[in-house]
Amino acid sequence: MTIELLHKYLLDSSGVCTDTRKIIPKCIFFALKGDNFNGNLFTQEALDKGAFKVIVDEIAFHKNTGETIFVDNVLLTLQQLAQFHREFLSLPIISLTGSNGKTTSKELINAVLSQKFKTVATPGNLNNHIGVPLTLLSMNKETELGIVEMGANHLGEIKMLSEIAEPDYGYITNFGKAHLEGFGSIEGVVQGKTELYQFLKVHNKKIFVNANDPKQLSNSDGIERITFGTPQSDFDVNLLDSSHHLLVEFKGIKIQSNLVGAYNFANISAAIAIGAYFKVSSEEIKKGIEGYVPSNNRSQLMTKGSNTILMDAYNANPTSMLAALENFKQANGDNKIMFLGDMFELGKEAETEHQNIVDFLVENPFGKVFLVGSNFFKTKNNTSHIYQFETFDALKTVIENNSPKNATILIKASRGMALERVLELI
Repeated sequence: MTIELLHKYLLDSSGVCTDTRKIIPKCIFFALKGDNFNGNLFTQEALDKGAFKVIVDEIAFHKNTGETIFVDNVLLTLQQLAQFHREFLSLPIISLTGSNGKTTSKELINAVLSQKFKTVATPGNLNNHIGVPLTLLSMNKETELGIVEMGANHLGEIKMLSEIAEPDYGYITNFGKAHLEGFGSIEGVVQGKTELYQFLKVHNKKIFVNANDPKQLSNSDGIERITFGTPQSDFDVNLLDSSHHLLVEFKGIKIQSNLVGAYNFANISAAIAIGAYFKVSSEEIKKGIEGYVPSNNRSQLMTKGSNTILMDAYNANPTSMLAALENFKQANGDNKIMFLGDMFELGKEAETEHQNIVDFLVENPFGKVFLVGSNFFKTKNNTSHIYQFETFDALKTVIENNSPKNATILIKASRGMALERVLELI
């Protein structure tokens, strides 16, 4: 089976599926494998539910009826098909990566560009070696612009994803202390993320760069750049107010976003600059930014009872945690409370990085702090405003006995902590 022939089947199908619970009639089902699942086992179920073809890599599940296609490796075939389809469509693709703000930036960029173009963007945060191919395969001849988010926790992953997506434009949000366990160090993070820059440089493509970020300017030297964020850049965006929802100005037009936190200014600026580069009008840019409402516990401002809550519990690493705390320190509110959970994937740096956060909170006492998780529980603090809990159940008991009232609350943790559960208790 050649990729060319498989691609003809793709064009005759209703799309690609990888989960039999979400089968679409006449789709091509790819029987992917993982640590805890084997898609080959669901071959017959996929066919019974209306799959057009099933791609398998275990001969025992291959049928001689033409309904299945046997390949050496289903995942590799999915990736090769996605790359072939990308070249077949030959449309402009923007890829973005970074330690923090990838998904928010991607959503904002899509909100702006979709005002003028028919776009397809990575759904949610499906930005890995499976999500990127699936995003590409969801594009069709009507798609005018593709927006592909790329995530990585090891060296070489961004390089591989770039070779599949073959982007024409790139954007790196920032370099931060994320996935240190896989990258080994902050230097490893920089090396890993700039694999996107290297691909774009070799292929004479363009990048969008935050002119306020010296690290991005330095690492993108020698590549054709479109800059934003300062009066000297190609697209100047001004921050007018960050005390509540961010208010920015572009070309004399004020844009009121639904995002909180000064750290989101770069994400908004990037979307504005990319929109302006692609000739989206200022009015449409304003409509796109103002129409975007964050979800999935990402920088959401909400109220519950008498409390105002900044929910940012989708994920966390040392860089984003410190940025959130710096922002919360400046936020309005006399009765501030922070619920902070462990940060994951820090490897040997976990103890140091959690202690660094506690040290910041000791030196900057601007509210009560409730720390939860085995890493935060091990940290040292000699203050009366920081409370430590090894488990969520221990924290739960305290909250239930003394629920906060008239408070401004920050909730921040890595995804695995599921710290949004605090909402049910206050």
